[in-house]
Amino acid sequence: MRIVIGSDHAGWPMKASIVQCVRALGHEVVDVGCHNESPVDFPDIARTLTGAITSGDADRGIMVCGTGVGACIAANKVSGIRAAVCHDVHSAHQCIEHDDVNVICIGAQIVGPWLANDLVTAYLNAHFSTDADFLRRVEKLRQMDGSAVS
Repeated sequence: MRIVIGSDHAGWPMKASIVQCVRALGHEVVDVGCHNESPVDFPDIARTLTGAITSGDADRGIMVCGTGVGACIAANKVSGIRAAVCHDVHSAHQCIEHDDVNVICIGAQIVGPWLANDLVTAYLNAHFSTDADFLRRVEKLRQMDGSAVS
């Protein structure tokens, strides 16, 4: 798969080890920044990262910020994106298997580099279930894209 990876300045130190992990798993990496510790705004990185997915230039994304929360909020603003904060291995694979997530968000101030690599491995090795319940639920999520829910 082609994996787009991005971080803000808080996630930048962890991003390098995640890039290595993704490549070691045999995937192609598209690094959309940031590239140093200079402060950047996570919504800008999230916009670029999600654009690579919605355009078809990448299959899945990994975003790293301080807690993962801001990145997740920003990514989920984009139609067609289903992002999840994952700080445990079970959530990292189940978010794909049950919810067809296409962006995982990791908090560099929450998890260490070894766990981050385990999260990435679980996420990239997982496949969306063909179970009718999960297909129906994800279709309902797609229908909610870009609409106000009342």
